Amino acid sequence: MELLLTDAPVGATPGFADLYRERYAAMVRLAYLLTSDRAVAEELVQDAFVRVWRKGSGVQDPPAYLRRAVVNACTSHHRRGFLERRHPPQAPGAVAAHEVDTLWDQLATLPPRRRAALVLRFYEDLPLADIAAALGCSTGNVKSLLHRGLAQLREEVEP
Repeated sequence: MELLLTDAPVGATPGFADLYRERYAAMVRLAYLLTSDRAVAEELVQDAFVRVWRKGSGVQDPPAYLRRAVVNACTSHHRRGFLERRHPPQAPGAVAAHEVDTLWDQLATLPPRRRAALVLRFYEDLPLADIAAALGCSTGNVKSLLHRGLAQLREEVEP
């Protein structure tokens, strides 16, 4: 399901359609790396675009705002998942099987903020300042997240 871009929505900036066309695929990839689920990633990205559209011309840097909205949505998704695992329903549903890949499996076990920092740094190739802006923390905190995330991955992957 994609947003219809034939008519410019009221309050949207003139470049919203261009932003959508240019950043949709990249944002879905980012969300997929943070959630490990394509359908969830697409849904979270759609929601992030709706947030950008609602802000209209009030957004000074739409790509950065969009990235932050996607990262925040993924973090919220993980938070909800944690609460659901902590308080499981009476009849748990089936769990989807994932590809067997040691590094991928280990990345999926990291806490959401460490995982987000690693994905933004090594997949999106963002500088520390941009990662800090996306995660809403200081660059020192980003360095700590990266260091601890890499250390945790090394501990699990290396014999």
